[in-house]
Amino acid sequence: MKALTLSTIALALTLSSGAAFGLHCPADMKKIDAALAQSPTLDAAQMAIVKELRAAGDELHSSGKHHASVAVLAEAMRMLGVE
Repeated sequence: MKALTLSTIALALTLSSGAAFGLHCPADMKKIDAALAQSPTLDAAQMAIVKELRAAGDELHSSGKHHASVAVLAEAMRMLGVE
Protein backbone atom coordinates (compact mmCIF):
# COMPACT_ATOMS: atom_id res chain seq x y z
CA MET A 1 0.00 0.00 0.00
CA LYS A 2 2.79 2.42 0.91
CA ALA A 3 4.63 1.70 -2.37
CA LEU A 4 1.44 2.33 -4.32
CA THR A 5 0.95 5.67 -2.59
CA LEU A 6 4.54 6.77 -3.27
CA SER A 7 4.34 5.81 -6.93
CA THR A 8 1.01 7.63 -7.25
CA ILE A 9 2.57 10.77 -5.77
CA ALA A 10 5.59 10.48 -8.06
CA LEU A 11 3.33 10.11 -11.10
CA ALA A 12 1.24 13.12 -10.09
CA LEU A 13 4.35 15.27 -9.63
CA THR A 14 5.72 14.18 -12.99
CA LEU A 15 2.49 14.99 -14.78
CA SER A 16 2.08 18.36 -13.08
CA SER A 17 5.65 19.54 -13.69
CA GLY A 18 4.92 20.34 -17.35
CA ALA A 19 2.02 22.52 -16.31
CA ALA A 20 4.16 24.28 -13.71
CA PHE A 21 6.81 25.10 -16.28
CA GLY A 22 4.10 26.16 -18.70
CA LEU A 23 2.90 28.76 -16.21
CA HIS A 24 6.47 29.89 -15.55
CA CYS A 25 7.14 30.89 -19.17
CA PRO A 26 4.65 33.78 -19.38
CA ALA A 27 5.96 35.22 -16.11
CA ASP A 28 9.52 35.11 -17.46
CA MET A 29 8.43 36.75 -20.71
CA LYS A 30 6.76 39.57 -18.74
CA LYS A 31 9.99 40.11 -16.79
CA ILE A 32 11.96 40.28 -20.05
CA ASP A 33 9.45 42.68 -21.62
CA ALA A 34 9.59 44.93 -18.54
CA ALA A 35 13.39 44.98 -18.62
CA LEU A 36 13.40 45.77 -22.35
CA ALA A 37 10.98 48.65 -21.75
CA GLN A 38 13.54 50.17 -19.36
CA SER A 39 16.07 50.59 -22.22
CA PRO A 40 18.80 48.32 -20.83
CA THR A 41 22.44 49.18 -21.45
CA LEU A 42 23.16 46.47 -23.99
CA ASP A 43 24.91 46.95 -27.29
CA ALA A 44 22.99 46.30 -30.50
CA ALA A 45 24.29 42.73 -30.85
CA GLN A 46 23.34 41.82 -27.28
CA MET A 47 19.92 43.41 -27.69
CA ALA A 48 19.33 41.38 -30.85
CA ILE A 49 20.27 38.18 -29.02
CA VAL A 50 17.93 38.96 -26.12
CA LYS A 51 15.06 39.64 -28.52
CA GLU A 52 15.77 36.41 -30.43
CA LEU A 53 15.85 34.45 -27.16
CA ARG A 54 12.57 36.06 -26.07
CA ALA A 55 10.92 35.15 -29.37
CA ALA A 56 12.31 31.60 -29.26
CA GLY A 57 11.06 31.18 -25.68
CA ASP A 58 7.58 32.28 -26.72
CA GLU A 59 7.59 29.90 -29.68
CA LEU A 60 8.79 26.98 -27.54
CA HIS A 61 6.14 27.76 -24.92
CA SER A 62 3.41 27.87 -27.57
CA SER A 63 4.50 24.48 -28.93
CA GLY A 64 4.41 22.90 -25.45
CA LYS A 65 8.18 22.65 -24.98
CA HIS A 66 8.13 24.35 -21.60
CA HIS A 67 11.44 23.05 -20.22
CA ALA A 68 13.28 24.35 -23.27
CA SER A 69 11.34 27.62 -23.12
CA VAL A 70 12.33 28.20 -19.49
CA ALA A 71 15.99 27.56 -20.32
CA VAL A 72 15.98 29.96 -23.29
CA LEU A 73 14.14 32.66 -21.36
CA ALA A 74 16.54 32.24 -18.43
CA GLU A 75 19.44 33.07 -20.74
CA ALA A 76 17.68 36.24 -21.92
CA MET A 77 16.99 37.22 -18.32
CA ARG A 78 20.63 36.56 -17.39
CA MET A 79 21.78 38.87 -20.18
CA LEU A 80 19.39 41.56 -18.95
CA GLY A 81 20.38 41.10 -15.31
CA VAL A 82 16.84 40.06 -14.36
CA GLU A 83 16.15 37.51 -11.63
